[in-house]
Amino acid sequence: MFINHPSSNRRTPGLLIASFFALTVAFTACKDEENPITVPTAQTITELVTSNPQFTLLSAAVTRAGLGSTLSGTGPFTVFAPSDDAFRAAGFANAAAFDAVPVATLTNILLYHVASGSLSASAISAGQTAQPTALTANGTAYVSKVTSTSGTGVSVNGARVVLADVQASNGIIHVIDRVLMPPAGSILAVAQADTTLSYLVAAALRGGPAVTGALGGTTALTVFAPTNSAFRAAGFPTIASISAAPEATLTSILTYHVIPGVRAYSPTLTNGATITTFQTGTVAVGVTPTAVTVTGRGNNGTASNVTTADISATNGVIHKIDRVLLP
Repeated sequence: MFINHPSSNRRTPGLLIASFFALTVAFTACKDEENPITVPTAQTITELVTSNPQFTLLSAAVTRAGLGSTLSGTGPFTVFAPSDDAFRAAGFANAAAFDAVPVATLTNILLYHVASGSLSASAISAGQTAQPTALTANGTAYVSKVTSTSGTGVSVNGARVVLADVQASNGIIHVIDRVLMPPAGSILAVAQADTTLSYLVAAALRGGPAVTGALGGTTALTVFAPTNSAFRAAGFPTIASISAAPEATLTSILTYHVIPGVRAYSPTLTNGATITTFQTGTVAVGVTPTAVTVTGRGNNGTASNVTTADISATNGVIHKIDRVLLP
């Protein structure tokens, strides 16, 4: 005898499975509502700066200059961001130190660290690349791929990138170890404004228009600039003694301190390199992790120490040295 089971009984397992699935979906939905999964929102450059303990002084400077909204804009921007240590080395011991700086001056300094576009470290080629800063009035910063015994890195105007490619929603940040100062004028103008270089200026004036024209021109130069004490040690006790020296002699000496056609910031200098000067003679460069030296052929092997490196000018870079280079 065949037993005829009700059709409703045959459907029971399917109904149970469907009911369990429905309950599971409902439970999961309730759980998601109670503990929703959130996707972090990418931070703007301003948010990254203000939230990072490494940037307490940069954050204070941005606030003082009123640039928070600018750096939260669409961009994209590339920011070369000085660390707190970099600001302290530049004389800003704490946030209160910015109160003594006029807002316009501070704004100009900060925007000199900002370039348009998103420039990653990998996009920087070997050699030197001009990078216009955010305000045309600020001029141009120069980024370089640097290769040394410690590896390959990036520098900008002599400052080293210590942490590259910090991503923001509106650009990229590179942390640097030095505050960048906008150029105050040509090499000649910068020297004229520096009281420790007044002997050099007197020598340039004595050298005539060919020398002053080059130092005040637009062609890129690197100048190893002897300080006043260096000139005195070389036998020029006063500015009057420089003015009395033969023009040809001073021109030969001065042009021996000039490297034409290049902005040789200190990270781009190579230990043991021989560099041809404007005078057509050569100087030898020495580089260690803590010092840079340059030696003239007539200095009998005694090196000149770079006492202040990487002073930017509109037409190049100045390195102050403590000894006059002799051809």
